[in-house]
Amino acid sequence: MSDDRARVIDLARLRKTCAQCSLQQLCLPAGVAADDLEKLDRLVRKRRPLARGEALFRTGAPLQALYVAREGAFKTTALAEDGSAQVIGFHLPGELMGLDALGGGHHRCEAEALEPAQVCEVPFAELGRIAAQIPSLQQQLLRVIGQSVGRDQDHLEMMGRRHANERVALFLHSLAERLQALGRDPHAFTLPMNREDIASYLGMVIETVSRTFSRLQEEGIIQVRGRQLKILDRARLDTLVHDPEEHRARG
Repeated sequence: MSDDRARVIDLARLRKTCAQCSLQQLCLPAGVAADDLEKLDRLVRKRRPLARGEALFRTGAPLQALYVAREGAFKTTALAEDGSAQVIGFHLPGELMGLDALGGGHHRCEAEALEPAQVCEVPFAELGRIAAQIPSLQQQLLRVIGQSVGRDQDHLEMMGRRHANERVALFLHSLAERLQALGRDPHAFTLPMNREDIASYLGMVIETVSRTFSRLQEEGIIQVRGRQLKILDRARLDTLVHDPEEHRARG
């Protein structure tokens, strides 16, 4: 009986419309009319739930849709020159996925669920038609694409930092800002990714990531227990990110 009840709950979640979605303010322009919401509801497909470790799309697959996670986080990975998989991005609920295929028409990376996830699928062929009917949606798409470009820029900045504590600090600072934009607590949260994924994303080895978390904890900047993380001193974290020389001078 409990299994049947769980299936009913899942179906109810899958049938949730854009008008009812808690992420509406992230995906849609402000003040979108009811008629326009109905158009979007007819366009957006509610995919089946994805299990942890399941791929949303794979490298080389043709561009068929853009995706927004309603629940759960994702990582995107690409093959490095040595054939190993490197994490190139993390995606939280409300953030658009699949933009890597806009240029060539095929996905250049693979998206994998870091935890059980619910995803909205927007068929790309129909998106332009709907956006033409809803001008404010075109502006929203450009804004969301700009946010994606900004996250890529943050990643490049992280990789450009020489010191491990600066890379990790910038990663946590960026993650906290993204969580705040989602309306979540930016000072206490659960990391959806493991240390290995963080190490791959930051171009470090896992031991260095673990030591750096321990060092930041010893300095009283964060508190970490497994994947549970608290930012105890946001001002010092900001200094480490924006003025690392001052932070080193204080140390």
